Amino acid sequence: MDFSRGRQYRAIPGPSVVPESVLRAMHRASPNIYEGEIIGMTETIVGDLRRIARTESDVAMYICNGHGAWETALANMVGAGDRVLVCGIDHFALGWGEVAKRLKAQVEFLDFGKRTPVDPARVEERLRQDKTGQIKAVLVTHVDTATSIRNDVAAVRQAMDRAGHAALLAADCIASLACDRMEMDEWGVDVLVAASQKGLMLPPGLGFVLFNAKAGAVRSRLSDVSAYWDWVPRAKPKQFYEYFAGTAPTHHLFGLRASLDMLHAEGIEAVWARHEHLAHAIWAACDAWSQNGPLQLNVKDAVNRSRAVTSLRIGAPNGFQLRQWLEENTEVTLGIGLGMADPGDQSALGYFRIGHMGHINAHMVLGLLGAVQAGLEFLGIPHGPGGLDAAIRVISQPGCCSLPIPVKARQQPGNVKHS
Repeated sequence: MDFSRGRQYRAIPGPSVVPESVLRAMHRASPNIYEGEIIGMTETIVGDLRRIARTESDVAMYICNGHGAWETALANMVGAGDRVLVCGIDHFALGWGEVAKRLKAQVEFLDFGKRTPVDPARVEERLRQDKTGQIKAVLVTHVDTATSIRNDVAAVRQAMDRAGHAALLAADCIASLACDRMEMDEWGVDVLVAASQKGLMLPPGLGFVLFNAKAGAVRSRLSDVSAYWDWVPRAKPKQFYEYFAGTAPTHHLFGLRASLDMLHAEGIEAVWARHEHLAHAIWAACDAWSQNGPLQLNVKDAVNRSRAVTSLRIGAPNGFQLRQWLEENTEVTLGIGLGMADPGDQSALGYFRIGHMGHINAHMVLGLLGAVQAGLEFLGIPHGPGGLDAAIRVISQPGCCSLPIPVKARQQPGNVKHS
């Protein structure tokens, strides 16, 4: 019996599911890029991105993916020969550090492994050793999409403050923005990097860099930032074309306007709580399956897990076979075990990831988990019973694991009304 018909579900950690309302907003004729609705609409997008990141910082938008956003952040923060401290050796921390090397920065990595988060005490210790302030920026991934580690960005800032160090704190929030709680101003983040294809529910193609006045002052001392990566004209454009150093990504902007409308209609606190609750349902299923088999959550402590992606270990070749069976028989696609083993190492076939970010709800998660359980049974991979039932119990108890909602409503920064 062939069940591979019907709507496909790409349960990968980006590109995430694009909502129908976003697709409809993008499915339109090209607009006038010299005057009219696109100009006023783009101004509202800037303010509403601030609301999502909980900041008053400047916003620069780019036609690029997350790697491009990494590069533009670095290009405006550090010059050739400047030292950068990268917190972690997970796949995306290493990637950001490699971009810094290509920009001729001196890069230093702190190794915390691939299963545990950044230890703020070690960051503080290293910064205290830097008596002459050689380190100009500290890079941390809020969520590493490969390992599904969620780092405590606020604790890293506190460590920097205790050390009395003046370096910029830059956070990669590509996988976490609009999924995991992010308080850019409250947590003391100087530069935030994000992209369109995950929690913002768009196709890939837009990168975002938000930066505060401290980061802006650092940029003003750099003399050789390229015309394209320079965030100054993009954050404070005198003419519309400066937002994107040329022709705007018009249809992405229409889609982004629609996705921001959805996020604000739900409320960012509720968005975080939804991701929290659905993540707990997935973990409950995985915990049940792991009781009698090789399946393991990569991150043991739930506090340190992303609410947007879950990385799992199941032993080679089980990970590959499970992904292949689901793709061919259920139209569910799981993420590969990115960065968990060296290229060519057969142990890489023993990992997979579940993306649960953006436009997701309970029936999508339960359908995904039902498909995974069917795959485990069909392939004869040992596993404990009751995984799907465990997830159902979590979802049927709405208050069991939701994020607390502040009693006093906080003022949302950058609140721009739009038509």
